[in-house]
Amino acid sequence: MINYDLKKIRAIIFDVDGVLSCETIPLHPSGEPMRTVNIKDGYAIQLAQKQGLRIAIMTGGTTESIRLRYERLGMGDIYMGCSVKIRTYKMFMEKHDLRDDEIIYMGDDIPDYEVMQRCGCPCCPADACPDIKSISKYISRYNGGQGCGRDVIEQVLRAQGKQLDSVLNQTYGLPIYR
Repeated sequence: MINYDLKKIRAIIFDVDGVLSCETIPLHPSGEPMRTVNIKDGYAIQLAQKQGLRIAIMTGGTTESIRLRYERLGMGDIYMGCSVKIRTYKMFMEKHDLRDDEIIYMGDDIPDYEVMQRCGCPCCPADACPDIKSISKYISRYNGGQGCGRDVIEQVLRAQGKQLDSVLNQTYGLPIYR
């Protein structure tokens, strides 16, 4: 469980490589990186946005497939080619009138370190580097690309009273069977 007041979270920012995709990236014969994605992370991202959470990505990656993947999930805050993520983080905060304590950032490696020191609730996947683990308030039991994004999103939704039962009913009008 995340040891933080998740009721005040208004935004979750994810790194991509090593968080929403596995840390090993196959290369296409053209030299283009080919990332994996976790379908359950994708569903959770869509669901969280429908429930009013702002979800963003900040990545050093620049491949078109990243932008397309997260645009198709309805994400409006897609920051690519971030060489100094703290600058992008500050812009994101100003754009959406957010405070540090209202933000979860999930990263896995040194480029995420500065943002994770500043945000209210730094989180990481199980296979994050030791320096990132040492500053994280929560280390998911899932590796990057293996559901760590969904893990964090579900905990926030539950803490905010948006359990899966009510979300399914509200989103799809489905009766809930136990």
